[in-house]
Amino acid sequence: MVQLRTVITPADNSGAKKLRIIMIHGGSKHKFGTVGDLITASVIEADPKGLVKAGEMVKAVIVRVKKEVRRLDGSYIRFDDNAAVIIDGLATKNPRGTRVFGPIAREVKDAGFTKIASLAPEVL
Repeated sequence: MVQLRTVITPADNSGAKKLRIIMIHGGSKHKFGTVGDLITASVIEADPKGLVKAGEMVKAVIVRVKKEVRRLDGSYIRFDDNAAVIIDGLATKNPRGTRVFGPIAREVKDAGFTKIASLAPEVL
């Protein structure tokens, strides 16, 4: 569960090193974001030769959260960090990077981000 101004790590090779959440999509009452939610983030730190630059606003999808997420079968899943993957835009849902690092949750694939799920080394 993440909220506004949370600093998260990107889980792709787009060149960003730290992201700060500035908006969670889903309406004005949508205060917290969890796995599979779309966010708008600002790039705090970036690699000088990366695709994104520091200060740039990007769209991303949350792929890992520290707070446990309850699934429909009654089980819970949680991760060691908060991470997101930067995407092209809200309509295409394709990642800007060519690789995805670390495991991602199955909820990301269920949300329609099949390209991100196929690039990930493990889907939990």
